[in-house]
Amino acid sequence: MSPRTLERSLVIAADPDAVWALAGGFATLADWHPHLPPATLEDGADPEAPGAVRVFTLDGAVVARERLLAHEPAARRYRYTLLDPRALPVEEYVATLAVRPHPEGAEVRWSAVYRAADEVAAQVEARFGDGVYATGLRALGERLTSTR
Repeated sequence: MSPRTLERSLVIAADPDAVWALAGGFATLADWHPHLPPATLEDGADPEAPGAVRVFTLDGAVVARERLLAHEPAARRYRYTLLDPRALPVEEYVATLAVRPHPEGAEVRWSAVYRAADEVAAQVEARFGDGVYATGLRALGERLTSTR
């Protein structure tokens, strides 16, 4: 398994604090992402406390579990790791969702570092990079700019 990186970003014509207010919740990803089911937190965990585990289920089956590693509102970012990868055989998957000031408003960057075999890398790019990250960022941008 080789080390890999994955990144998608989008500049949104909105205030970074407003973007973070919508996108910065570890347990509220489904509030703005059109393809993710609502997440539940295991054991009633605090969604801003490192160690919290969010669980996505579809038709009663767990499709993803992710553990919060850091939640930093002042820096407008959080990091999490994928537990029990079910979708693709990856290891040491750590993702970051960050909102930064940009001359045109805010830049939202969703990135990950992970390990995967060469033959899996394109699938990770397609499924996570395009299907989850890019799709979510587009939806976030549309939601924040549609009321202007």
